Amino acid sequence: MAVLQMQRIYICGLKKERKQILEEIQRSGVVEIGEMMQDNNVFVKTDVSSAASSLKKNVVTAKEAVLILDAYIQKKSSMLSMLKGRIPISEKTYDDFYAKHENISRISNRISLIPKQIAELKAEILKLQAQKEILAPWVSLDIPLNYKGTKHTSAFAGTLPNKWSYDMIYSLLAEFMPVDVKIISSSKEQTCIFTLCGKHRSGEVYDALRNAGFSYINASVDNSPAARVKEIENQIAAAEKEISDLENEIGSYASRRDDILFLQDFDTMREEKYDVINHIMQSKNAIVITGYIPVKSREALEKKLKEKYKVAVEYEQTSENEDVPILLENKRFIRPLEGTVEAFSPPGKGEVDPTAAISVFYYLLFGLMLSDALYGAIIVIACLAGLLKYKRSLESNIKNTLIMYLFCGISTVFWGVMFGSYFGDLIDIVSKTFFTKMVTIPPLWFFPIKEPIRMLAFSMLVGVIHIYFALGMRLYQCIKRKDYKAIIYDVLFWYMLLTGGILKLLSLQMITGILGLSSALPASVGNIAGIFAIIASIGIIMTNGRESKNLFKRFLKGLYALYGITGYLSDILSYTRLLALGLATGVICSVVNQIAVMVSGSFGIPLNILVFIIICIFGHLLNIAISVLGAYVHTTRLQYVEFFGKFYQGGGRKFKPFSVKTKYYKFMEE
Repeated sequence: MAVLQMQRIYICGLKKERKQILEEIQRSGVVEIGEMMQDNNVFVKTDVSSAASSLKKNVVTAKEAVLILDAYIQKKSSMLSMLKGRIPISEKTYDDFYAKHENISRISNRISLIPKQIAELKAEILKLQAQKEILAPWVSLDIPLNYKGTKHTSAFAGTLPNKWSYDMIYSLLAEFMPVDVKIISSSKEQTCIFTLCGKHRSGEVYDALRNAGFSYINASVDNSPAARVKEIENQIAAAEKEISDLENEIGSYASRRDDILFLQDFDTMREEKYDVINHIMQSKNAIVITGYIPVKSREALEKKLKEKYKVAVEYEQTSENEDVPILLENKRFIRPLEGTVEAFSPPGKGEVDPTAAISVFYYLLFGLMLSDALYGAIIVIACLAGLLKYKRSLESNIKNTLIMYLFCGISTVFWGVMFGSYFGDLIDIVSKTFFTKMVTIPPLWFFPIKEPIRMLAFSMLVGVIHIYFALGMRLYQCIKRKDYKAIIYDVLFWYMLLTGGILKLLSLQMITGILGLSSALPASVGNIAGIFAIIASIGIIMTNGRESKNLFKRFLKGLYALYGITGYLSDILSYTRLLALGLATGVICSVVNQIAVMVSGSFGIPLNILVFIIICIFGHLLNIAISVLGAYVHTTRLQYVEFFGKFYQGGGRKFKPFSVKTKYYKFMEE
């Protein structure tokens, strides 16, 4: 369990080499750039926020362009593509990209604009189609719809609601004759008419029609409806062709997809670099960079910088009051759990790295919750396949996840063998159903489903061990801080109280009967344990409020601290989830097997076997997914609440180096 020692680093170099120095530091990824106070007028900070903003815009545009390309060329990626990792590139490839950066940026911008143009054209097509639908009933009219008549006549083109006949219309307009009416089209919903009358009676004719529900057509057309419909069809065809051309243009950029991905990473790195430039001090000819670096990394970085550039590098020990970042480093077995610790919080000042402490328990508890040998074997095989097939390309976070689940799978196999679970009771079911003779693989220990009380007692025992180990971690931290009072008051008294209470309970026949134990401890042992518990209780009351000078407040705080024993009891009971999840996995396995037997019993022998296999595969895969998720969540919870709650506060700040934070490409060591 290691928290790497940090030092403050100062790098002074020539301003003309600023770009190269920063890129070297970025590729090394071992320095967290910090702020440096300005104490004179020689060194100042340079505001490059506008350039950083421009690069950020380029990154966003490149992301949009890639999404557009993938949507139009329907590029599919497999679920295993994440295991392939980023593509390695050389520094030369990176430097050569400057020459084509402008061209790729232009293509990226063009691709991002095309969908907007296509959307506008599609909206225009919808608008034209609506106009065409309005004009459809009028196509037999051979004069423009906006025709108003002659010097002595007035014309009306519009619609009446519902279906009208000539007799009905002329009856309506009889008193205003002479009037000429032509029905252009008629349906249940409306009747389209063209009306011509003398100009001196136009107002009366319009009023009569309006009272009957007449309304002008909502279209201003300078030529005949048929001619206008033809124009609209031509416009729609032209818009559709333009859309097709634009889509083909997108397709023509498919070969540039990798360049656009590189552009995204390229400008992401440059954006990060410009953000750092805002923090460094610069004079007319020099730059000063400061930050934090792990002691183990400083020699390699200094060597690289001094070999290539004219720089001076100095180091300074950190002070007690500095907010020093935390970087963890552990062995392979432990390393995968660093993410679990960091998800809670990195260690605070004076705290040890708890990763090693939780690793063994994490794998142990996960296996207990899943506890099926074949489920574990599937996990182990899947993780090993990923690690071996993609060992050169796996990213560190994915690799650590696979290693974590590999060890979790091994633990699951172990507990599955101990409890005799192989896809639940699948071996029993198959042998009995298809071979008429039941074959059972006996557990090395016991069947939890048949002896749940025994499993309950074991789960609580694991909880006690886990909590005792947490108190041991608190003891270790007290020794490291040389806080000898806390060793007695905050650790030993609690060990005495918990141990005394447990031994006292185990001396009671009722408790041992509930737990299924064969016999209770002798009463004398219980009495002695009770005395130790009472002494520890008094010690906790007298010492846990020791920071208060007021005796009454100190006593009340001590009582409240003693009340914490209820928290320990509830914590121990929390470990019954080992029983619950282990039984749930086994019971669901058995249910899946029984369903497979019942459903497959209705067909002939060959088909019965096929149906049985299909149901088992589907059911057990679903159960694996659910059970693995449940084991992960509850194992993590036991670490955070029951384990960390006894000794670990966290509160540290994670080390965030200036590094290459790319998504698709990574630098290859030359």
